[in-house]
Amino acid sequence: MFWKIITLASFFFMIGFAQNGHGFVGAETCGMCHKSDKQGSQLKIWQESKHSKAYESLKTEKADQVAKEKGFTTKAVDTPECLKCHVSGYNVDASLLGKKFKMEDGVQCETCHGAGEDYKTKKIMENKDEAIKNGLIVPTKIEDFCITCHNAESPTYVDFNFAEMWDKIKHPVPEKSK
Repeated sequence: MFWKIITLASFFFMIGFAQNGHGFVGAETCGMCHKSDKQGSQLKIWQESKHSKAYESLKTEKADQVAKEKGFTTKAVDTPECLKCHVSGYNVDASLLGKKFKMEDGVQCETCHGAGEDYKTKKIMENKDEAIKNGLIVPTKIEDFCITCHNAESPTYVDFNFAEMWDKIKHPVPEKSK
């Protein structure tokens, strides 16, 4: 029960950030600046992660079977309880989804870092405080963000070893680039 409360609270906290009027731009837009080795190759790290394929995983027969076993009557790709963790920008006003934003890109940058429309420019991103004022989220308790989806409520949950998983997806900006 504790995890369900934490999960719901965190989920609504994240949705609150998404609904604060900042628009979603999508991983392609973020990747314009976050693709070089000098910057930290964040786009490549994301592209090679399971997060980038999270939406696609809902299109499988296995996902549909899991949804059916959980009592849902829709395909996994159409089931809100699945989409809330497999898609960035899920359940936000459509007017907040930019032209380049694609739900099909799965769990994108903006799931953890906030909708980027108002902080995406180089001028704003060069000033961390200004970027935060414009919607950038810099999680201080990263594991708390992760467990909003990686928890026992997930029908395919396996023991979540945060340190091991974080090593696969961490994407810091190298010191020289800050």
